[in-house]
Amino acid sequence: MKKLIPAILLILTIPTAAQRNKLDGDHENFFRIGAKGGVNLNKITGKSYKEGFNFNFQAGIFLQFNFSNRFGIQPEVNFVQSSSEFTNDPNDIYYDLFLGGSQKESKLNFLEVPLLLNINVGQSKRVKLQVGPAYGGMLKQTVDSLKNNGNIYKNGEWSAIGGLWIQLPVVNLGARYKLGLTDLNAIDNQQKWKSQSIQVFVGITL
Repeated sequence: MKKLIPAILLILTIPTAAQRNKLDGDHENFFRIGAKGGVNLNKITGKSYKEGFNFNFQAGIFLQFNFSNRFGIQPEVNFVQSSSEFTNDPNDIYYDLFLGGSQKESKLNFLEVPLLLNINVGQSKRVKLQVGPAYGGMLKQTVDSLKNNGNIYKNGEWSAIGGLWIQLPVVNLGARYKLGLTDLNAIDNQQKWKSQSIQVFVGITL
C-alpha cells in the first residue's frame, strides 16, 4: 500500500504537468471559447456632428477555431454602446429636427456579430492579426431633444475590422479599429453618416 500511494500521486500529476506545458509553450487547441470587455471609442462622421471620439463600453463572447499553425477564424457576439453629439449650428440642414434645447446627443446600442480571420504573427501563436467583416443590429437608439418620436438611424450596419490580438495562456487583450461601411442616415440622402471606432479590451480564454 505504501508503494501504491506514490504511484497514484505520480499518475495524477502527469495530466496537470502536461497541461501546464501546453500553456507555457506555443501549443494551441483547435477550439477555444472566451469572453472579453473594454472600451469603445467611437464617433459618427458627417456635417451634423461634432468632431472627436466618445467614450463608451463594449463586451462579448467569442469562439476560436484554429485550423493550422498560422490561420484560424473567430466568430463573436458583442454588445456595443456608441454615442455622438450633434452640432448647434442653425445652418445645419437637420437643425429643425430638434427642440430649442442645447442637449442634442444620440446613444446607440448594437448587437454586433464579427467574423474575423486570425493570422498568427511570426513563429509565436500568442500574437494574432485580425481582419474581417462585422454586422451590427440596432437594439436601441435614443436622441435627445428630438421634436418627433422616430428613428433617424438605420437598423443595421456593416463594418470592417482590423486589429491585433494577444493570446496569453488564459488572458487575452487587444485593440481594433472598426470602420463603418453603412450610411446610418435614415432621414434622407443629403448627408452620409458613417461610424468609426477604436476598441480596446481584455478578457479570458478557456
